[in-house]
Amino acid sequence: MADYQLQGKRAIVTGGSRGIGKAIALALAQEGVDVVIAARDQQVLDASAQEIAAATGRRVLGISADTTSKQQVDALVARTVEAFGGVDILVNAAAQPGGISTATGVAEVVDADALLDLDVKVIGYLRTARAVAPFLVEQGWGRIINVGGLAIHKTGRPIATLRNVGVAAVTKNLADELGPKGVNVVAVHPGATRTERTDEAAAERAGKGNTIGRIVDAAEVAAVIAFLASPLAVAINGDAIAVGGGAPGTIHY
Repeated sequence: MADYQLQGKRAIVTGGSRGIGKAIALALAQEGVDVVIAARDQQVLDASAQEIAAATGRRVLGISADTTSKQQVDALVARTVEAFGGVDILVNAAAQPGGISTATGVAEVVDADALLDLDVKVIGYLRTARAVAPFLVEQGWGRIINVGGLAIHKTGRPIATLRNVGVAAVTKNLADELGPKGVNVVAVHPGATRTERTDEAAAERAGKGNTIGRIVDAAEVAAVIAFLASPLAVAINGDAIAVGGGAPGTIHY
């Protein structure tokens, strides 16, 4: 276990019952954090919470919440504060992997799909940040980490690009507002990532598209996020960290 100075901190991880979100919750719990994982399916939440708690010895609670609902988001934060006595870290990872909209051109865009994508991944992130921020500001310390995606740098899926650009915009605005108050806000952009749903054919394709020659594992994304959640990462605020194994042939600065 790395000493990230996180022992005793309290976190909310949305989208925490499966995939990257679950890996993030596990990584934080391994660093001594008590974690609330939030998603819509209570049965899956309970199973994941029990698994993470058994592996780490930390308190892990599953709370059902739909981040498109202000009422449910506010209740999620209130229940977390009631259970843990406060909150220190928010990781926003509640989003449909790859996006809801499958449009590859403007003529294919379905308004309802596009709006739901943005409601979940952009406005949803804002809802949770808005609910958590007063607690972080009051105590003078906190971390908000928004999981975006490397589709931000690509054309061909206009809504997939748009929702991740929205995550970056939300992140920087929050960072400028909250940074002087002790709250750092960063974005993390995964590419293709191995989760429990990834088959070998998809993993092989992903390895051909990055500079490390293999798919990145969800645990490796989570390790970066655990560091960013720590007091040691105070120098990083408002920026975006790519965690996709490196994009060949492009330079981002």
